[in-house]
Amino acid sequence: MARQAWLAAFLVGLMTLFALRAVAQEQHLAMRLVAESAQPAPGKAVTLAFDADPAPGWHAYWQNPGDAGLGTRLEWTLPAGITAGTLRYPIPGRLTIAGLMNYVFEHRFAMLVDLKIPPGLAAGTRLPVKVKADYLVCTDQLCVPETQTLETMLTIGDGAVDAATRARFDGWRRALPQPLSATATWAASGGMFRLAVPYPADAPVKDAYFYAAAAGAVDYAAPQKVGRDGDRLVIETKAAASPVSGRIEGVLATGEGRGLSVVAMPGPVAALRDTGGAWGGALVAFAGAVLGGLLLNIMPCVFPILSLKALSLARSGETAGAARREALAYTAGVILVCLALGGALLALRAGGSAVGWAFQLQDPRVIGALLLLVAAIAFNLAGLFELPTPRFAGSGGASGAFMTGALAAFVATPCTGPFMGVALGAALVLPTLAALLVFAGLGFGIALPFLLIGFVPALRRLLPRPGAWMALVRRILSVPMFLTALALAWVLGRQAGSDGLTLALAAMLIGALALWWTGRRQQRGASGAWWPALAALPFALAAVVMLRPAAAAAPAAAIAGAEPFSEARLAALRAERRPVFAYFTADWCLTCKVNEKAAIETEAVAQAFAKRKVAVLVGDWTNGDPALGRFIEANNRAGVPLYLWYAPGAPAPRLLPQVLTKDMLVALPEGR
Repeated sequence: MARQAWLAAFLVGLMTLFALRAVAQEQHLAMRLVAESAQPAPGKAVTLAFDADPAPGWHAYWQNPGDAGLGTRLEWTLPAGITAGTLRYPIPGRLTIAGLMNYVFEHRFAMLVDLKIPPGLAAGTRLPVKVKADYLVCTDQLCVPETQTLETMLTIGDGAVDAATRARFDGWRRALPQPLSATATWAASGGMFRLAVPYPADAPVKDAYFYAAAAGAVDYAAPQKVGRDGDRLVIETKAAASPVSGRIEGVLATGEGRGLSVVAMPGPVAALRDTGGAWGGALVAFAGAVLGGLLLNIMPCVFPILSLKALSLARSGETAGAARREALAYTAGVILVCLALGGALLALRAGGSAVGWAFQLQDPRVIGALLLLVAAIAFNLAGLFELPTPRFAGSGGASGAFMTGALAAFVATPCTGPFMGVALGAALVLPTLAALLVFAGLGFGIALPFLLIGFVPALRRLLPRPGAWMALVRRILSVPMFLTALALAWVLGRQAGSDGLTLALAAMLIGALALWWTGRRQQRGASGAWWPALAALPFALAAVVMLRPAAAAAPAAAIAGAEPFSEARLAALRAERRPVFAYFTADWCLTCKVNEKAAIETEAVAQAFAKRKVAVLVGDWTNGDPALGRFIEANNRAGVPLYLWYAPGAPAPRLLPQVLTKDMLVALPEGR
């Protein structure tokens, strides 16, 4: 019996050995060696990429694998004079197995390394490059060491790079952590490790995590707590059992596959206080959104609508109960539209679209519909026609108040820039429910004045008594609505071209004539008074549906020498160590246009920029360019305006306020 048991064990062991050998012979990490330029220039560096793709269910490891694992080790065979730099990894993911934290790559990734080409080599010189890569690949149950020998042939040339290869390498570089110019601070006491990283207070992060580059800083498996201390982001976690001293390096992941390379030195770091995590940040953003929404009521596209509702209360002498019902209905209309726009924005972004706040205004059909609606309101306020409340508004006025609130929220979106940039930027990185709270805060802020009028009798008593003056006020309120209509017409002309604008203006004039005719018929008590308006409605709808974006035209240079923005052009200018002012705008963004006329396009700024050879890059987001959308998002903004200043040699841009002044821009090249 013992002999049979021994024989069975031997056979099982032999089968296991053959199985492991078979697994080891199979490659579980496909890897290619790709040169950015196959014809590097002498005296320059050429970047090579290890394009790696783990098999399904397998993972490779970061430079510091965490509690277990092994990073990639390289052994180069290079021509004389060529040297290889440090292997650069993208930001890893986290994988916990049996309580052990692993820093891994479970999907396709690329590691980059620079080869320094010596000067003086003749054109056409062939440079064979060979490298042996040793690494570990694992599943959650099995680990296999693998080796690959990769080769490529370089030929000395002019360093040319084709567009497709450049775009691929640009994408790989964006996945690398960006260097942080300032030094971080770390402290360890009471078994806790704390890291304070310089980070703007208004720049949101998502799923922040510190990856230590070497052992001795943190307990890998311990959870990390994230908080704010002014302009510092603080990471708090359990310290390593055998802590190190002095300089600590690592990567701070800031969300969406982006992060910063961090160098930290010992120093004081205060312990974090419990701020409620994401919901604490959401409450702060909610307060900012309420304030921003409140300020939106003074904008030219919202103020007439609010005033019109207030005048309707003064004219009708509503009871306290009716006033409260109208106030609640108006508030519901505003908040529901803000939630709908916010929810649509989050859904589109979750689906991979690079859209931001006011995304709907990038569609000329939306602009066309708004133009017709705003023009109708303006003509009505100006007295071209007088229409009673439509039947769908209901006899009590609550339905009409709801529709008015919905309209106010929808037309307010182009004006949110100067008040809502930080709050909306935070909403895009918060959990979905917390983000929706921020959008609801915007709606609550817009509705707050009318809500107070409806619920505070003292405020209603301050409203003047009805009289002939109300007709004059209505005429005055038509002016900002006409200005809004003109602005929308200009935007539509930029988006849909002259043909689209002509079609929309024809629909607007036909609609105005039909409404005037309908109003006259109703005043005379004619039967079927609504038929002119109903007859014009299909034409208006058809005109809006037919609107299409015109062929994109290069934006007019606001400053002499300004160029269209692209990440490749930005990288080239920064490589030349030139200062760069990059700004992102849209024709439908009121704040953008005010900043351009009041600050950017002034003679003083042009002279200051020319004196210091400042390059100006303009990103036009009018039609929702997805590449620009991704770049705007990467800079923690939900939309435009966005203003960035790149000082020569600075590792990261300076984020400028959303309301600019001429003096602020003039001071930038001087370093003030």
